[in-house]
Amino acid sequence: MGRSTKVVAFSIPPAIAREIERTAKAEQKTKSELLRDMWEAYRTVREQEELSRIQRSAQRAARTAGVAIRTEDDVDRILHER
Repeated sequence: MGRSTKVVAFSIPPAIAREIERTAKAEQKTKSELLRDMWEAYRTVREQEELSRIQRSAQRAARTAGVAIRTEDDVDRILHER
């Protein structure tokens, strides 16, 4: 049966390595657990940034079309009337 994890090696500055070690110890986590948590936080931030980009694009398109979108109800109304 194969491993359910993969060992990955990468280089970071010593100061960051020390900070990661201190944080993992303070959080009572392994460095691997901390890295997984950091990755999930990064992905969440990226997803939120992408959603914000899409929302800004939709707002611009709505303004161009002369449609006001202020709430989710406005979005539902627009989607169902077209």
